[in-house]
Amino acid sequence: MQFIKNRLNSSIQLASALVMSSLIFSCTDAVVTDVQSETVKPAQLSVQLWSVKDALSADFTGTLRQLAAMGFEGVEFAGNFGQYENDPRGLLSFLDELGLKPSGAHVHFDKFTPENFDATVAFYQDLDCHYLIIPMDERAFTVEGAKVVAAELAALQEKLAPLGMRIGYHNHKPEMLGEMGETPWDVIGKNTNDQVILQQDVGWTEVAGKDPVAMVKAYPGRTVTTHYKASAPEPGNPEDPIIGQDTTDWQALITANLSVGGTQWLVIEQESYPVGMTPMQSVEASVKGLQKIINEMQ
Repeated sequence: MQFIKNRLNSSIQLASALVMSSLIFSCTDAVVTDVQSETVKPAQLSVQLWSVKDALSADFTGTLRQLAAMGFEGVEFAGNFGQYENDPRGLLSFLDELGLKPSGAHVHFDKFTPENFDATVAFYQDLDCHYLIIPMDERAFTVEGAKVVAAELAALQEKLAPLGMRIGYHNHKPEMLGEMGETPWDVIGKNTNDQVILQQDVGWTEVAGKDPVAMVKAYPGRTVTTHYKASAPEPGNPEDPIIGQDTTDWQALITANLSVGGTQWLVIEQESYPVGMTPMQSVEASVKGLQKIINEMQ
């Protein structure tokens, strides 16, 4: 696996966060502009572990080893920590051994109630995991409900900021329904500050009939992590579930993520699987497809 960090010269300057000539790509790393600091940071490939949940439950450490061997540099957790459930430092040590980092975690609102907040924060601090994403809340499926969710996200971000952590929200189809600029997603975006991560799920955005590139551009610097999903598990969805074999314009999205979105992690999430392929095989096919697309952009 080729890394580009050592190839970056400290004299690299970006005249604008929108200038694509200063973006460099490699097989698994891409250079991305931090909108606030205008420094150059690597955007790396991660995988949402829900994609391989059954394999993870059957063999936690073996599954992580396989994912690392595929070229992933990070993993996004979804509540399964295997034998490390009460040992986040031990899990971090194991990840270090594999060359993996925690790109984030999906954490439901109930983990942030007053009685759970301290334990939740302590666990993820010990895991060196700083991006905590609400994976779904049905209240956010409507505009009025999204206002309540936005207020809770804003309050949590205020509590997490001094701890060096950030809260975020991940969309499904309903949050993206409605007129552009007036969707529940827009309500969340407009009623939270720029430290609240808007983790777009590309597959669900497209099922809702929206352009994922437009969604990135609508909220500059806030797509810190994004879910790269070729096919959302919508009944009747004919989209091919393997990245690179589907119809998404991934090059345009990568360009938007890197030049506008402030994206640090491209997180593959596989929820649909081709006939005859296991979830693990599907994830491997998707990461190879994404790597090929990135290479073609050089």
